[in-house]
Amino acid sequence: MNWNNLQLIYTVCFFDICRFFAFYYRFADMVQYNFKKITKVPTGKDFVDIVLSRTQRQTPTVVHKGYAINRIRQFYMRKVKFTQTNFHEKLSTIIEEFPRLDDIHPFYGDLLHVLYNKDHYKLALGQINTARNLISKIAKDYVKLLKYGDSLYRCKALKVAALGRMCTVTKRIGPSLAYLDQIRQHMARLPSIDPNTRTILICGYPNVGKSSFINKITRADVDVQPYAFTTKSLFVGHTDYKYLRYQVIDTPGILDRPFEDRNIIEMCSITALAHLRAAVLFFLDISGSCGYTISQQAALFHSIKSLFMNKPLIIVCNKTEPACIPQAVLEAKAKEAEKEKKRLERDLEEENGGAGVYSASLKKHYLLANDEWKEDNMPEILDGHNVYDFVDPDILQRLEELEKEEGLLQEQDDDEVDMDVEDLTPQQQKELAEIRRKKSILIREHRIKKSTAESRPIVPRKFNKDKKFTSERMGRQLSSLGLDPSKAIERVRSKSRGRKRERSTDHGGDDMNVDDDGSNKKMRLRSLSRPRSRSSSRPPTDVVIPGEGYKDSAQKIQAFKMGKKSVYKRNKDARKGEGDRVIPNLKPKHLYSGKRSNGKTTRR
Repeated sequence: MNWNNLQLIYTVCFFDICRFFAFYYRFADMVQYNFKKITKVPTGKDFVDIVLSRTQRQTPTVVHKGYAINRIRQFYMRKVKFTQTNFHEKLSTIIEEFPRLDDIHPFYGDLLHVLYNKDHYKLALGQINTARNLISKIAKDYVKLLKYGDSLYRCKALKVAALGRMCTVTKRIGPSLAYLDQIRQHMARLPSIDPNTRTILICGYPNVGKSSFINKITRADVDVQPYAFTTKSLFVGHTDYKYLRYQVIDTPGILDRPFEDRNIIEMCSITALAHLRAAVLFFLDISGSCGYTISQQAALFHSIKSLFMNKPLIIVCNKTEPACIPQAVLEAKAKEAEKEKKRLERDLEEENGGAGVYSASLKKHYLLANDEWKEDNMPEILDGHNVYDFVDPDILQRLEELEKEEGLLQEQDDDEVDMDVEDLTPQQQKELAEIRRKKSILIREHRIKKSTAESRPIVPRKFNKDKKFTSERMGRQLSSLGLDPSKAIERVRSKSRGRKRERSTDHGGDDMNVDDDGSNKKMRLRSLSRPRSRSSSRPPTDVVIPGEGYKDSAQKIQAFKMGKKSVYKRNKDARKGEGDRVIPNLKPKHLYSGKRSNGKTTRR
């Protein structure tokens, strides 16, 4: 054997030893793996925002077309490479922090497979790895193209295309990122189990006292309820015995059924029994209060007995002190059980196909002479008559009784408010009878309208002739009250037509009065010379006009000063009014954003 062959053998052996130690230490680290340290996985959109924001902040942002073409190329190549590096680092962190099911302890591997499906888990990580490789290839291709960019526009377009393709690849793996983040959240809630320490494993049927036992011997706080499958995952507690620390694991209950029919909760217990080197405590409920007989629990023990091989096994008989029940009580319970229970609608529903299939009958409780008539269809019209009018045979008699009762009530009301009719004249008595008749008519109409209010259509006022405000209607109402409506109608019509402006020629004096005639002429000339659009002048501030509400001119001047003073600050702040609550932007973005170049910064 020559020296070269010997050197090759030594090299191979050395690499084998290094690979063994690397695998060993990696295996040892993964046994103590803390799933709570896995970094949060962002969504596809957040992933893109994080990387592009970091690229914008940590790379130059100013480039001019006057720069040399090599400088422009380097500017955009740096952005593409930096973005690819960020994507690569983030995706690599996700791939490395999530455990590989083939490299970790078999207990963890099978537990994650039971909880999350190994195929889906590997497929999601594989898509992340593929995206990382695609982004690296895209960056490499566009960097080559940027080396031959001949202008600023061409280089910028290539940069935009490169970053856009990277973002598209990242968005396509959005469902995988969301799936991995859900797994991360669930893995963080898993208990920290050390497969290589002293372990006590508690198993058995549901509701046999496993959780109560671990709560007594450890500081664990497992929920205990009087129904099955209260514990739905593995719970860990620790206890000390003779200066040694023991790890106690409470497993969910297992049912005696085929392996392929067991659910995820039961498979967690099977995984712990199969892969953990521990002392097994199999709990039996002797009292049978768990809902399963001793024979059923023994059958379960024999079905999973293969998982106890090479492990210390202790069968724990729990609930061995059941309360003594007298024989008379047992006999009474037996008699009650023999009695037929009342069948509820829920029982009938389960027997006849369940919800959505069974329809409860609402006619079964009808009180009829013959029970066979309950499901008969009731006709609406029979022999030309409405059936519902003859449902109650005593309806006419009851109607007459109600009318008599109403008549008596009305007579009582009339007696209460009755006036001394004897003191009235025949004409007044006639008017009183007419008033009472109209009152009864109004009450009857109001009751009819009230009973049919929901079904009666609402007519707008402008289309309702009875409620439309017109002079004719006003005349009719005034006439019904015994008043003359002619003057009121004439006044309404004169206001609706409007009045022409007239100048009064009667001044209340003699027509030969020269002074009055001259003054009227001057007033007419002044009114003709004044523009028609001019409004009346504002009176002076110190003059008090009757009706303004001021005591004297000093009070009016003081009020004007206070009014001006109250609006001074509002006018100074350019407010539109008292309700203007606009807060101006004291730091405009165009003055306080972007990178500062060399030079003065006093503008800030």
